[in-house]
Amino acid sequence: MKSFSALVAKEENNTLVTTIQQLTKEELPAGEVLIEVHYSGVNYKDALAATLGSGVVRNYPLTLGIDLSGIVVESAVSSIKKGDSVIVTSYQLGVAHDGGYSQYARVPSEWVVPLPEGLSLKEAMIIGTAGFTAAQSIQALESAEVNLSQGTVLVTGATGGLGSMAIAMLDKLGYSVEAVSRKKEQSANYLSSLGAKSILSPTDIDLPKSKPLAKPRWSAIIDPVGGPQLSSLLAQLHYNGAIALSGNAGGIKFDATVLPFILRGVKLIGIDSVEYPIALRKQIWQRIATDMKPVHLATMIEQEIELADLPSAFSKILAGGMQGRTLVKIK
Repeated sequence: MKSFSALVAKEENNTLVTTIQQLTKEELPAGEVLIEVHYSGVNYKDALAATLGSGVVRNYPLTLGIDLSGIVVESAVSSIKKGDSVIVTSYQLGVAHDGGYSQYARVPSEWVVPLPEGLSLKEAMIIGTAGFTAAQSIQALESAEVNLSQGTVLVTGATGGLGSMAIAMLDKLGYSVEAVSRKKEQSANYLSSLGAKSILSPTDIDLPKSKPLAKPRWSAIIDPVGGPQLSSLLAQLHYNGAIALSGNAGGIKFDATVLPFILRGVKLIGIDSVEYPIALRKQIWQRIATDMKPVHLATMIEQEIELADLPSAFSKILAGGMQGRTLVKIK
């Protein structure tokens, strides 16, 4: 190929500007695998990467996009062959290494996951980092020996990409789910269609008075929000319950005591999908393609867009206006 399109963010006069640029293969960063990108997705982290001063990206210019799926066109390692369908998410993609909002991407071989049987390239990016982190959260709760079948699993930030994926995956696995959304009335039908048995507002989960322990309500919680509400959530877990915490959209601080941990044996599990080991990453993608794969995956796409539409999508997700997943068609 002579040149190809990519969404590049760069600083101009103390402002961050995102534009479609024409690049050449020689301008791509180092890596053993060259991929023709077919799809990407829009994550909250992508929008932060397009925001100057967010701290997500340290050095611009940079091609954004923390997810991609596509076809290998060149490979310098024997384990990955030309023509293979692959997924790349997380690591430094789209934050310190040119990312998936590009018709071609070159990446280190150790970041590459073979597309599992049971998923298409499109489905893989409907799921994307949001769905992967949801699946990782579920597996972490199961590994912590939380009995998810006895009681209800609460999912916060339910209309976001991670939250909606978590509801659909938990429902596929047969677990009972409650969902929390600031848009309770507008999103009720959507969240119910994913498998939520009831929909709550943030005020429904807050304690009227701060308590270290309160009446137990949930066996486990998947929380991509964080912030002050975490104190109330810890206080309302059943004995041996756990929270899988993966985000800080609600803030980075919360107040708590040791009592939920030493009197009820609850666990607070941090979920980091960025540097998750590749061997374990492949295992989770295998589960996503099989027992965790949402039944109505296609209905979870709020919109399908192209590279030029990304700036408006970033604004929408930062404003909390996105419901479900936004798919980016690259090829």
